[in-house]
Amino acid sequence: MLLACTGIIMVALVQPIQGQMGPGMMGNQGYNYSYGPGTRMGSGMMGYSGYNSSYWPGMTSNMMMGNMMAIYYPESKPIIQDEALKNMQNFTTQYGPNVKIEDFMAFSSNYYAVLNDTSSNQDIAEILVDRYSGSTYPEPGPNMMWNTRFGAGRTQEGSTGYDLAGAQKLAENFLTGYLPGAQIKESHSMPGYYTFDFGRNDTESMLSVNAFSGQIWIHTWHGPYLGEMNSTGMT
Repeated sequence: MLLACTGIIMVALVQPIQGQMGPGMMGNQGYNYSYGPGTRMGSGMMGYSGYNSSYWPGMTSNMMMGNMMAIYYPESKPIIQDEALKNMQNFTTQYGPNVKIEDFMAFSSNYYAVLNDTSSNQDIAEILVDRYSGSTYPEPGPNMMWNTRFGAGRTQEGSTGYDLAGAQKLAENFLTGYLPGAQIKESHSMPGYYTFDFGRNDTESMLSVNAFSGQIWIHTWHGPYLGEMNSTGMT
């Protein structure tokens, strides 16, 4: 059983160019959860100007926090992977008829998957299942703020500044300081950004790179990596 705990979502956001901080996360002015000098965020993650839950299929306000801040009873037990996959499959229908689950991964706090549009063979979104409550929702962070197909990134204008190779170079340069010895393990080209698995020996975490600005966003909400399951072809 899970008790929701309110709080500020802690994210890591990096930008390689100089800028300033805009309105803070959750509408609070002046919050700056960023690495290095001169980062820039627009209107905050929860206070995003023009925010509309219709950006994210099936999203409700009580899902916004996900499992990033939570209190558990000592007897709490996680749901099994098969149940998480079933929840994901049901949720995936909201993205269209030709969408399948790829790259299913288990973390201590949640199960993660990439959604692929089989009609175009394009990765289109990232979703999570809370590992204890079973709640299914779009992944926060880049998937919500940068996704140019389903997220707030639909308002992004202009051409992208980074292809996959360029974004990976930015990520690799950043990792030399963030987690020395880490290497990129896998990549996904998402609408408006790229997501990379990284780690030293095995996968340890993820980060995303904005295809327009080169900003780097660490996925801090997963918890320790538990393993990956082959879900290719699951719809």
